Amino acid sequence: MTENPGQAEEIDPELLELWAKVFAFARSGATAEIIAYVDAGISANLTNDRGDTLVMLAAYHGHADTVAALLERGADANRENDRGQSPLAGAVFKNEPEVVKALLKGGADATAGEPSAIDAAKMFGNTELLAVLEG
Repeated sequence: MTENPGQAEEIDPELLELWAKVFAFARSGATAEIIAYVDAGISANLTNDRGDTLVMLAAYHGHADTVAALLERGADANRENDRGQSPLAGAVFKNEPEVVKALLKGGADATAGEPSAIDAAKMFGNTELLAVLEG
């Protein structure tokens, strides 16, 4: 911990390494591994330096099972990253219908974020996902 008020506290390099591993599990869809860490105490809403949550990374990379497992453990389906993007809009952008369904089942708001998931589906002419989002 630093002695100067207002100065950022230095983060333990081992902790940064652990977090990097957990974020890699989210990107790769290593559901059992990421859930073991969450069940052991890592926050299901852990964010990286861009505000991307584990759910955002799993959703963007098309891992519906990982998304569902994180949501079951309290992850926020609507937590936007630092750019105001929601996991649901990311899944629409990547055209991941199973992820979209998992997020909606987990309480995702199709109107959240900028652009929203509905706006993204309209922008890309994805009528199938638009029907799921509006259904």
